[in-house]
Amino acid sequence: MEISTLFLARIQFALSLNAHVLFAALAMALGWILCVFRYQAWQAPESGWTAAYRFWVRTFALSFFLALATALPVLIAFGTLWPALIERTGNVAGPLLAFGLATFFITKALFMGVVLFGQRRVSAKVHFFAVLMVALGLTLTLFWVVVLHTWVQAPVGAAPIDGRYQVYEWSEVILTPFVLWRSLGFVAGAFLFAGFLLLSVTAWQALRRPLDAGEHLSFRAGVLVSVCALMLYWAALDGNARMVARYQPAVAAAQVGYWYSSASPEWVWLGSPNVKTRSTAVFLASDLSAQRWLGRQANESLLGLDLTGEVLPPVVLLFWLLRAALLAGALSSALMLFTLVVVLRKGLEPARYPKWLLRTLVWSGGLGALTWLLNWNLSDLGRAPYLVWGSLLQQDAVVQAPPATLAWVLAAALACYAVMVTGFVQLLWHAARFGVVPVRKPGMRP
Repeated sequence: MEISTLFLARIQFALSLNAHVLFAALAMALGWILCVFRYQAWQAPESGWTAAYRFWVRTFALSFFLALATALPVLIAFGTLWPALIERTGNVAGPLLAFGLATFFITKALFMGVVLFGQRRVSAKVHFFAVLMVALGLTLTLFWVVVLHTWVQAPVGAAPIDGRYQVYEWSEVILTPFVLWRSLGFVAGAFLFAGFLLLSVTAWQALRRPLDAGEHLSFRAGVLVSVCALMLYWAALDGNARMVARYQPAVAAAQVGYWYSSASPEWVWLGSPNVKTRSTAVFLASDLSAQRWLGRQANESLLGLDLTGEVLPPVVLLFWLLRAALLAGALSSALMLFTLVVVLRKGLEPARYPKWLLRTLVWSGGLGALTWLLNWNLSDLGRAPYLVWGSLLQQDAVVQAPPATLAWVLAAALACYAVMVTGFVQLLWHAARFGVVPVRKPGMRP
């Protein structure tokens, strides 16, 4: 079977983007968690908050620089894999990317050094301010990324003139309801990943030895962050689905598996969509109505795939991605609900919890990452087969290169990302096993 250039370009771009948003989201969420840790340590210097901060700042620093390293292939891919993309959308993408890059490098240049190396050299107030500015800078950087990512799926506020998009209203590009819901979904997924990572590490430590004060506080923070993130997760999932129905009705119909506008929509839990026959073989369904997540015509009747045009989104992929995201969210919610029951009965002392629960929580870090990536891909792959929804097809913008060339580049990228993820996990495991060894020079403050 011959693999096309378009297929390889899609895989390579999706791989680079997934690697970047995974570490970028974790860095952003850990930045705000560290902000809370540092504030509490400032108010109570002798408490365990300082130890919690010193442990997790190392994980934050690694995720921060891995996010920077993985951002470069994404930026390069814009020009190498999709050469027509920047040419067509430069008036929109250029300023948004410039805002994001400027915010990131200003944050890195002015405050990151103080966060990583200045805790003993500046006052607690100044150090807390630096941590706060890093968290805020990362959030603003990712906000511009979310704006651009949302705009290519709902290109409002700009219109194509002579083949290039020209912005006529920046407020529509930046502040649409779609952007706000996507931002909420990004934040919820990032904090769910970070919260589960805190639980995963502290549960692993609790299985091997008594926790110290900083590790106890990390566990408590993990519980609180995970519970709040899950509530935001479900709200954002519903809000994003309604925005997709509004701006991308074909994608909404594909996710639900709704083929014909004249049919009554039912919620299919398990099924097999068939693009050739334009039907879905139903294995498990319920009477739950799917109308809330479907687009509507001008007369308020539902809009199925039969009325969305000849160019269909990846129906099968979107259908299963939505159900996988719902399943991952349900598993995460069930785990946290049971954990909360145990917490209410036994208190915030992990040593009293059942061993099987702690072992399950050890794997919650992977569950958080999986849940986040499923939701990201559910939103990202919704733009296929377009690069800019409704106007620029991927096949019209892909680079003209031999498939073998892209295959070698993809293999190299897979190897690099595998090394990054493996190194990240090993560093986290090493820190969890041995803790943070303080490095103190003569004359430095404790």
